[in-house]
Amino acid sequence: MDIKKKIVLYFSSGTIILLAIALVFIYTLFSRFREEEFQQRQVEKIRTTLKFLTEIRNIDQDLIEGMDRITIHDIYDEKLLIFDKSKKLVYSSIDDTPVAFSSDLLEALSADKPIIEQKDGLYDVTGIYLEKDDKAYYGISKAYDISGYSKLNYLRYVLSFTLAGICLAVVLIAYYLSSKITRSIEDVTRQINDFAVDGTNNKLVTAGTSDEVSILAQRFNELMQRMNEAFAFQKHAVHHISHELKTPIAVLVSDIERMEQEKDTERLKQMISVQKENTKSLGEIINSLLEIAKTESGNAVTTTQVRVDEMIFDLIDSFRALYPEFRFSITYSDAQVNDDNLSVRVNDRLFRSALSNLMQNCINYSQDAKAGISIATTAESLKLDFTNRGKVISEYEQAFLFRHFFRGANSRGKRGFGLGLVFISKILSLHKGTVTYAAGEGDLNTFSISLPLS
Repeated sequence: MDIKKKIVLYFSSGTIILLAIALVFIYTLFSRFREEEFQQRQVEKIRTTLKFLTEIRNIDQDLIEGMDRITIHDIYDEKLLIFDKSKKLVYSSIDDTPVAFSSDLLEALSADKPIIEQKDGLYDVTGIYLEKDDKAYYGISKAYDISGYSKLNYLRYVLSFTLAGICLAVVLIAYYLSSKITRSIEDVTRQINDFAVDGTNNKLVTAGTSDEVSILAQRFNELMQRMNEAFAFQKHAVHHISHELKTPIAVLVSDIERMEQEKDTERLKQMISVQKENTKSLGEIINSLLEIAKTESGNAVTTTQVRVDEMIFDLIDSFRALYPEFRFSITYSDAQVNDDNLSVRVNDRLFRSALSNLMQNCINYSQDAKAGISIATTAESLKLDFTNRGKVISEYEQAFLFRHFFRGANSRGKRGFGLGLVFISKILSLHKGTVTYAAGEGDLNTFSISLPLS
């Protein structure tokens, strides 16, 4: 059973059951009220008749019967009996309705129990004990409440038709509401059935409301975005790894071939030292790729507190050994910088790789062997600007700068970025940071990193 039918069934059933209980309760209350009201009328009739008999002692019996005929229709189909203290019948109405258990009522009536009310089928039977002029009397009345039962039957018909009408209205309203409620669910279900998990950037589209279905669609879109990112990463992982490792491995092989031909011992030692550094660099590249792959598989990023400027100084020292002619200048844009606003919580290996590749980018694309690194802080974030002068990236190419396998026109004939800009962007996104590029006046290139401090 689909959700629309369930809503109609559950809502209609619950509403109709509650309505039926309410109507039955109303009918029962009215029935009780009719019975109590009618029995009170019977008690008053007994008292009135007894008062009439005791106050007019010498009245003619024919006159009493005539009075009885006049009032016989006050209560339909009634038998009224009055007994004295010795339980001898002193008055009987002319109606011939039998009172089969009058003797039982007489025995039960007493000063301690002056009123007894019973039912005999549809008849109401009322017995009372009362004292008049220091004398005890017993009265028994049995009657059929035609007016009350007529009203009760009419109420039953009214309530039955009311229940039937409301049931129909409830079913129609439930169907309308279920259609309205499930319309967005059906729309989302239809989109999910047509959803292609192929790495494309598909999204569920809702009506723009803020109900649970829209929240569910939003969470689904977020999940699918992560899955698409992981899908795209895995799809291009082999290509990236081969792309990133091809050059270092080629260099290693070339160096080993030269080492095999080298005869000078001192020169061979230098080549072995360089080879060791290149092998370490290759190991760092592999470890960085593995760290990213681990995060893509759902593992949390392992982070430590790192002081950014100290890491940059360490990297400058490393690059100085490889590029002694190149110069990095570091500036602090805020005189109030301290350990607190220069320290960020990052994965040391990944963040070091990102900074290293941006600095390598400055070296590869600088036209004057110089680059600047600006460090700025706010209460919430830390910003790093890497600037160098060289051929800028066109506005058209900037739209594709952080996409897989894209290389701008200024990269022709030059080595890549190590991990590549797409990996740098991925590393920073794992730390809730961003990397952007801006082309300044003339030939100024600026890559900016922003990281949250908390």
